[in-house]
Amino acid sequence: MSTRRPRRTYTEEFKKQIVDLHKAGKSRKEIIEEYDLTGSAFDKWVRQHSQTGSFKERDNLTPEQKELKELRKANTQLKMENDILKQAALIFGRKFEVIKRNKHNYSISAMCRALKISRGSYYYEVIKKESDAKLEQAIIEEFAKSKNNYGTRKLKKRLKKRAFIVSRRRIGHIMKKFHLVSKYDRPSYKPQKSGVNQAKIENALNREFNPKEPMKAIVTDLTYVKVANKWFYVCFILDLFNREIIGYSAGPNKTADLVLQALATVKGDLHTVNVFHTDRGKEFDNHTIDELLDTFDIVRSLSRKGNPYDNAVAESTYKSFKFEFVYDNTFHTLYELQVQLMDYVHWWNHFRPHGSLDYESPIDYRKDWEQEQSEMEVCKSVVPQLVETSLSFS
Repeated sequence: MSTRRPRRTYTEEFKKQIVDLHKAGKSRKEIIEEYDLTGSAFDKWVRQHSQTGSFKERDNLTPEQKELKELRKANTQLKMENDILKQAALIFGRKFEVIKRNKHNYSISAMCRALKISRGSYYYEVIKKESDAKLEQAIIEEFAKSKNNYGTRKLKKRLKKRAFIVSRRRIGHIMKKFHLVSKYDRPSYKPQKSGVNQAKIENALNREFNPKEPMKAIVTDLTYVKVANKWFYVCFILDLFNREIIGYSAGPNKTADLVLQALATVKGDLHTVNVFHTDRGKEFDNHTIDELLDTFDIVRSLSRKGNPYDNAVAESTYKSFKFEFVYDNTFHTLYELQVQLMDYVHWWNHFRPHGSLDYESPIDYRKDWEQEQSEMEVCKSVVPQLVETSLSFS
């Protein structure tokens, strides 16, 4: 059984060399055998060179062949234009869509000419649509990760970490397109407040909301949550350094016991705390709390009467807590609230980006600070040794 000869390709230079060898007197038979050519290929090259001096097929066509080729090309062009223009009319002139649907049947260049649009504009549109699709997917994913909380500001920061540089206005348009509504768009309300703590304690914190080290200043407050048609309360203990929720509790009564339960869950060393700040709620006017603070030598600080800005960080945290957690959930029992509250606190500390932390999570912000401190300590220990070594060599 004979095997089919593999197809070979030859350069223009090679063909010219073969013809020159023949002209120089080398026989046809010798050339074919030596270079492993077919007789038809050799004869064709000699004929093409003698007629036109070119080995290209188009240069060696007869006038009839050229005319036939042009007619076939024109016929194909007319058929393509007729087909493309019909489709363009059917879908009301969306030319890019016509090209996209027919790119496997006709060349993009020919379709662009028929529809009188530039080829560059088509490719730009294709790249733009692919980019838009990736951006839309990223926004949907980040919004879902935030538990439907993020607005355009935080989404912009999250997208930047994924190499998407986009304006808040564009993010807003995409959110509207996919009906992504942040929980912060909902109205809020409050029940009436309880009595006021009249103790003559100064505002030692004095709105210094950005201490330089962790666990130096902590703040707290209480807020309400509806559980089975009754008001229950939640207490957070916040480290002002990185806005981390270091302690929390939930219960049916707005009392000092709820604050003490939250303080009992703090894992950090309370001996490092300098200031404990609250508003003037009656629940903070308690002898047990005072004894606890005295034990750890912590300075008590109270907001001025009728001045919520003195405890702005706690107020802001509870506002976020309401929009991100309370308004979108229904709690039937205290246990159900406590379980979901644990999950929310974990998310807040480990994953939620915070504006005042350059959109890092509280835990990441603290870890970065600890890493910097560790590197500084290494430098402090290494520099004296280098100096001592240098002096010994000198």
